[in-house]
Amino acid sequence: MKNSTRNKPTWQTLPTWQKAALIGVGVAEVAAFVAAWADLSRRQPGQINGSKAIWRAALFVSGIGPAAYFLKGRNTATWSEADIPDLSGKVAVVTGANSGLGLETARALAQHGATVIMACRNRGKAEQAAASILATNPPGKVIVMELDLGDLNSVRAFADAFKGKYTRLDLLINNAGIMVPPQGQTEQGFETQFGVNHLGHFALTAQLIDRLDATPGARIVTVSSIAHHFGQIKFDDLNWQRRNYQPMPAYGQSKLANLLFTYELQRRLSASGQHTLALAAHPGWATTSLQGEGAAMQVANRVFAQSAQMGAWPTLYAATAPSVTGGEYIGPSGLAELGGVPQEVASNAASHQLATAQQLWSVSEELTGVPFPV
Repeated sequence: MKNSTRNKPTWQTLPTWQKAALIGVGVAEVAAFVAAWADLSRRQPGQINGSKAIWRAALFVSGIGPAAYFLKGRNTATWSEADIPDLSGKVAVVTGANSGLGLETARALAQHGATVIMACRNRGKAEQAAASILATNPPGKVIVMELDLGDLNSVRAFADAFKGKYTRLDLLINNAGIMVPPQGQTEQGFETQFGVNHLGHFALTAQLIDRLDATPGARIVTVSSIAHHFGQIKFDDLNWQRRNYQPMPAYGQSKLANLLFTYELQRRLSASGQHTLALAAHPGWATTSLQGEGAAMQVANRVFAQSAQMGAWPTLYAATAPSVTGGEYIGPSGLAELGGVPQEVASNAASHQLATAQQLWSVSEELTGVPFPV
């Protein structure tokens, strides 16, 4: 009897192109499995068609399982700007509203009838941005007011000026942010990203909370980032004076601080019987000026990023959707939360550490010199 295995191909006898093809298929299957598992793990029960346990088992069916999950397993949201309710009579403050996500947020709110205060550091740029919104003939009003979150004196001046003109505040959108700049300091000597992204907004919210609490249905939305996942709160060196400065970890720290602040604020609002809601949102990967203008980033934006308009949707959803509750974190529903329509998403365990949040609150009051009466 002839050996039936004599003519069967082995790995050694396969031509190079077949080896490369097999390796490519294997890598693709592993990548699909990892992507599907990660996407499934982060979803809430209501965001899945069926049971998590069943879909986890199905993912092990090579090739077919991950494909079936991405096609049929995810219950994706369908929200868009058209779902924003009428905002006539409501007053909104949007920080950093002269470009990117802030500009898109201000535009959408004004187009649905709100009076929008564009709180910006550069009045000239803000006036140009306001003109671009007004050119669309929105039913709402657009008003520019100066605010430099890197200077606590400017924050106080803005809050005083706002309260001198308005007796209500329906929406406070803490949107402005700085991302991975060279090492620098705010006017009061704080590391730039921590000072602007967290401390400035903490002080602003504290000085406007009376107007918010006096307004039925008021909401505070603070914009965080996927980058919070690699942030760490280092209380012994919040301002990077003892460590070698690293822009991205510093950014991550500030975005983690945004979430800790939001969750602690909601706990305190609830405990004091206030109906104001505190929520957080993140834009996924959106095309804005934050990432810089290098050639590599421009290519990456074209491949992976969604528009600034869609990047603002999680913020707008958090600010206006009737179904949200305080303490929710809203982000894109797509793969790895990089893009897609908004829905509730999960933040990391560090953002839910109660002791860290309480200590950050106390330290923020001390550093800013602004007591937070809630």
